[in-house]
Amino acid sequence: MTQKKLNFLADFPAMSTQEWIDKITADRKGADFSKKLVWRTPEGFNVNPFYRAEDIEGLLTTKSAPGEFPYVRGTKTDNNWKVRQNIDAKCAKTANEKALDILGKGINSLGIKVNKAELSEEYIATLLNGIDATKVELNFKVCVKEAAKLASLLKAYFASKGYDLSQVYGSICCDPINRMLLKGKKLSAEEITKILIEVLQESEALVNFPVIGVNAVSFNNAGVYCAQELGYALAWGNQYLELLTEAGVDPMVAKSIKFAFGVGGNYFMEIAKFRAARLLWAKIVEAYNPSCLCAAKMKIHAETSTYNKTIYDAHVNMLRTQTEAMSAALGGVDSLTVLPFDATFKASDEFSERIARNQQLLLKEESNFDKVIDPAAGSYYIESLTAMIAEQAWKIFLDIQNNGGMLAAIESGAIFAQVKETADKRKKDVASRKEILLGTNQFPNFSEMAAEKIVNKECACKCGCTVETSGVVLPTERAAEEFETLRLATEASAKRPKAFMLTIGNLAMRLARSQFSCNFFACAGYEVIDNLGFSTVEEGVAAAKAAGADIIVLCSSDDEYAELAIPAFQAVGGEQIFVVAGAPACMEDLQKAGIENFIHVRVNVLETLKGFNNKLGI
Repeated sequence: MTQKKLNFLADFPAMSTQEWIDKITADRKGADFSKKLVWRTPEGFNVNPFYRAEDIEGLLTTKSAPGEFPYVRGTKTDNNWKVRQNIDAKCAKTANEKALDILGKGINSLGIKVNKAELSEEYIATLLNGIDATKVELNFKVCVKEAAKLASLLKAYFASKGYDLSQVYGSICCDPINRMLLKGKKLSAEEITKILIEVLQESEALVNFPVIGVNAVSFNNAGVYCAQELGYALAWGNQYLELLTEAGVDPMVAKSIKFAFGVGGNYFMEIAKFRAARLLWAKIVEAYNPSCLCAAKMKIHAETSTYNKTIYDAHVNMLRTQTEAMSAALGGVDSLTVLPFDATFKASDEFSERIARNQQLLLKEESNFDKVIDPAAGSYYIESLTAMIAEQAWKIFLDIQNNGGMLAAIESGAIFAQVKETADKRKKDVASRKEILLGTNQFPNFSEMAAEKIVNKECACKCGCTVETSGVVLPTERAAEEFETLRLATEASAKRPKAFMLTIGNLAMRLARSQFSCNFFACAGYEVIDNLGFSTVEEGVAAAKAAGADIIVLCSSDDEYAELAIPAFQAVGGEQIFVVAGAPACMEDLQKAGIENFIHVRVNVLETLKGFNNKLGI
């Protein structure tokens, strides 16, 4: 009997995109589709609630296989990224002991911060003692003025060990522009070119050791959006290519450039960012006419962002870094560093470092993320997102190029102004809860005290690159810092304020508003006292005063506020701060009666809490 092939889709008529939109609009009772369901991203483009096959027709992102130009789907034919852990090598012997230890725990890539003051043959020999450089990726950060010396020392050390230099893998991060961005140092195009050529000459024999870094992670940690980070990174890398080729260096030098990106919490956006990065960089390098398009393969290291990490409820940082690690792995990076969850407030310990390592190992060994090449390929949403990020980043890149390039943008201050504008906007969004930091500006741990766990970390940079007071630098504040400063001030005060919930009236509304208000005041570290409900405002006010409340929050329905708010305010008599939870229609009348304080979803949470701290003398 011949088996009949079933086609269930044939039983359903095809529907156009417009028909879907019409159906959605009808189901939402005529609500405007574009206003209610289309997301205008901070990057400046729209994201639809659904995508279809027609949306990816003709996209360049779908035209190549993994390992094929323009490398949007990856520069290689596997997804086996390197698991990196950073080591501060202030002491070569101590750093070596730590390296040998973690290399037995799943790490196959080391990020080593070199101590300039100790840099010598003996230092390198001690640092790398017992480490097989053909089996471990060695990545070094050093003062740009010492990069050439480091390359020379490494080359000599590898040769003394009898290594085939073509089988030694790693990198030296020589990145003069990053020094300008973070340290305020002024370097001319001539100085930068000289530094880069010197390190290239000293590392020529190390064919798998890129020595020029583009640390776009600095922009990520400053709070910029995905498309901005990518656009700046492209202009940054192109600036190095331009300087070197103008100096007569072969365009194949692009193989010596390695990019480092941060990974933020926007899961799908970050996946698309890495795919778009490879595509755009390939097109830039192609324009220089290298003898082999293999030079257009972007080398990408990723590091979890510090911008969105918090001191309070710090274990949530593990959830943040896990999704960030997933984005990087699915985006096809070459190596990844997951920063420990406690890195924001102390020198990480063995426990936090082990967790950070295992976050990557779980993705590999249990979730098999390394077994699938470019799993995002063909996704209508991610393919569309890749194209949109690429378009937006390209606009940023062209704007910088049309105004003289990356160095000109730094010297004019344009880059710093743009980054500050974005950082200020994100700060405002965090302050008003448009951007949520769980445990900090929303759903805080009511009882947590953080002051005692903060350990000041000594600056380990021994390169002498001090920040010039006259120089402009990228911001380094994390998104949560203002909230943390506020809450730490509360902890340091002589008395922890008490916010008492005077719940009365409509059950559903009083419970909802008391929950909102408890979370609101706990963001400043106040002790919150919730209640099931009171029969009269007099009873509630009496209970609040008996509890030693500093703030009394009336929690009820809008309709009942018209009747209850003024009597409650009068019963308080100015002895405590009186607050109404909500923005009722009668607000103007309540204000005329002398009620000043209202908390609701539209207020700036941070500024409002600062105001309460001031009233309480904190």
